[in-house]
Amino acid sequence: MTRRFIIEAVMIAIYGQLLHPKRPVQYCIPYSTILELYDMKDSPEPVMPEPEDDRHVKEKIGEMIEFFENPFNKKKLERSLMAPWRESPPLPVSDTVSLVVVNATENMQYGEAFDPIETELILTSLRLQSPILTDQVEFQDRVVQHEVPVQVFDIDDFEFAVEEGAGSSDQYRV
Repeated sequence: MTRRFIIEAVMIAIYGQLLHPKRPVQYCIPYSTILELYDMKDSPEPVMPEPEDDRHVKEKIGEMIEFFENPFNKKKLERSLMAPWRESPPLPVSDTVSLVVVNATENMQYGEAFDPIETELILTSLRLQSPILTDQVEFQDRVVQHEVPVQVFDIDDFEFAVEEGAGSSDQYRV
């Protein structure tokens, strides 16, 4: 059975192990996080603290941009942009990994405590009833503090999340 996770596009570029899971995984990516890749790639601001790591991650970000701009993938991706909350068909990355782009719409429901990208992750998680995968400890803490009804896994716990599986959809009832 394929495990689904909601994730920012840049996390896949930063954490290469996400592309080599032990079981099939589908990453659902809000479209706005793909747009962020362009800003990160061209920004003089480092993505990573170490210069060598930063160069490597920016190279991976460039590869992700190329992946999404591939005519075959771009056509699939553009279909998801025709309506709010529409999902692209799966974009296969390997035998065990596929990406789905979601045209998430941020509606300020969680705007007081979360930034627009975080809100899109939360709303996508609620809508698709799938857990969020992130490395942002502060975000995880705020989800718990504000009792947001989503499941969040730290990227360090990725293998556990894949092996043990995400909780039931009961955790996503509002």
